[in-house]
Amino acid sequence: MGAHFTESSMSITVEDVKAALSKIVDPNTTKDYVSGKAVKNLKVDGGDISLDIELGYPAKSQFDKVRSSIIAGLKALPGAGNISVGVTSKIIPHTVQRGLKLMPNVKNIIAVASGKGGVGKSTTAVNLALALSAEGASVGLLDADIYGPSQPMMLGVSGRPETKDGKSMEPMENHGVQVSSIGFLIDPDEPMVWRGPMVTQALQQLLEQTNWRDLDYLIVDMPPGTGDIQLTLSQKVPVTGAVIVTTPQDIALLDARKGLKMFEKVGIPILGIVENMSTHICSNCGHAEEIFGAGGGAKMCKDFNVEFLGALPLTMAIREQADSGKPTVVADPDGPVAAIYKEIARKIAVQVSEKAKDMTSKFPSIVIKND
Repeated sequence: MGAHFTESSMSITVEDVKAALSKIVDPNTTKDYVSGKAVKNLKVDGGDISLDIELGYPAKSQFDKVRSSIIAGLKALPGAGNISVGVTSKIIPHTVQRGLKLMPNVKNIIAVASGKGGVGKSTTAVNLALALSAEGASVGLLDADIYGPSQPMMLGVSGRPETKDGKSMEPMENHGVQVSSIGFLIDPDEPMVWRGPMVTQALQQLLEQTNWRDLDYLIVDMPPGTGDIQLTLSQKVPVTGAVIVTTPQDIALLDARKGLKMFEKVGIPILGIVENMSTHICSNCGHAEEIFGAGGGAKMCKDFNVEFLGALPLTMAIREQADSGKPTVVADPDGPVAAIYKEIARKIAVQVSEKAKDMTSKFPSIVIKND
């Protein structure tokens, strides 16, 4: 058993524990738990230590890892006895564009955007929503892609939303994610021949007249491009941050840059870039080939000083699963692709958690520009 210490000679202090905790780093935030202000309810009784770790992002799949790394770190203290560590997540609302108020019942709105269509933005959005949900958050998905609403199909939801008061509608739900889409309100085969102002009005109604139930995150699947609709949305919807989806080829990156610039112009922080279809994996032999080129997303991140959130392979399974109404994160929750989506989702949530809490905590900065 090793040497026995008498309690008088070897009593651990709160300071000892804090010093030890300040050397243990959260792999998701890359900060130690003390400076990350995650340590709560720390109690020391002789050699026994108990504390809670409160993460600012959802990370159910990481709780055991966090707990065991802390226990291992504290066990090294001379005279350590019983160590009990509770790990939880607590998500709070963060700042949005100046002049906009947060929505009731929605803590953080994350826009998923792309400069052009066909880069897998909707598939990425739905899998990120499901990944945040799998990590323990309460999540909604607003399908803002009015001209091509694909979320009803991807989430396997059909029918009409119900209304309790004739004015607002209840969100539809599947796989634990609340969802609202123009796709529920129109005939799937009808083309949307609407002009810009009608589209933006429809979107605002979908956003504001859906009775979202206490969401930690609302993912907005934006229409592709950087036109009138995107601009109006960026100015009227209180967004915490935006995620840009691109594919590695130059032409997609060119458009992704425009999307990024648009969000910068309207004061929405970029949470990072997801590179979709980065390598093609052959379903017969497993050979991986970079058919769209390589490294474009990472280079763009370097150019604009934003985070590279991760790269997803181009596989038949991702498309088949989304098309069948059971996207990868629910179809194959423990598979390698779901793990990538979960890691990206955690990175996004960590980025959000490090934003300022609300506007009142910051004085407005005055910038004088000579045009």
